[in-house]
Amino acid sequence: MTDTSVDAASRHRFKWAAGLQLAQGLLMEGLPFLLLIVVLLSGVDLDDLASRLPIILPFFAGQLVLMMVMSGLFAALRIVASIGLLKNRMWGYALSVVNCVVTLVLMVFMLPAGIVDGLLSGTALVLLFVGRYGDAPVIGGPDARP
Repeated sequence: MTDTSVDAASRHRFKWAAGLQLAQGLLMEGLPFLLLIVVLLSGVDLDDLASRLPIILPFFAGQLVLMMVMSGLFAALRIVASIGLLKNRMWGYALSVVNCVVTLVLMVFMLPAGIVDGLLSGTALVLLFVGRYGDAPVIGGPDARP
């Protein structure tokens, strides 16, 4: 492949990764944060709401408000990273990688929704790495030391 086609393929992968991260930030993490505002304004009993949600660890069910606030923080970071990635900024790439890795580590605590988080973040992470490193060899490339 020529350098131009490699750049185009990398850009394409980065756009897909940014799109996945943006969708995840808006839908999976932004919506719970917005729901928190609606729930607090409507006066719904949060303990009753927490008892109806399928959260695998009881500790998290007792910390529903804090988890929804944390969801807003993750949403903001993921959206900012996506925008940086779409603008071809290295900080967007780095923040996206960190977001993906953190999500993959934390997804086991948030089953069953963590499965979708893992699929989106895992796919985005693979696209980010393939877009960045492409066909570069691990051992013995042009920059290899003897």
